[in-house]
Amino acid sequence: MDINQVKVSNEWGVPNQFVISINSMGTYFQSYESIIAVKNPDGTFLDINKWDYSVTTGKYRNKFLGEDKKTTEKKIESGEYKLIDLNN
Repeated sequence: MDINQVKVSNEWGVPNQFVISINSMGTYFQSYESIIAVKNPDGTFLDINKWDYSVTTGKYRNKFLGEDKKTTEKKIESGEYKLIDLNN
């Protein structure tokens, strides 16, 4: 992978909340040391253990996904979003 394909941003100007874009692999939301969500051509994936870890994580997860928690929960229930282990 070419390092120029990787972009890390602190889109919201707060510590420990990052969006990581990798051209061929999608866009990741990282809170502190944990990947919380991934959007890529295969769909949207949330970490099964950490997607709803804290109020702060939830606030920035919502911004990353562009929706509120209730909408995210409906998409998980419908299977539109998949819960997987993103941190192992």
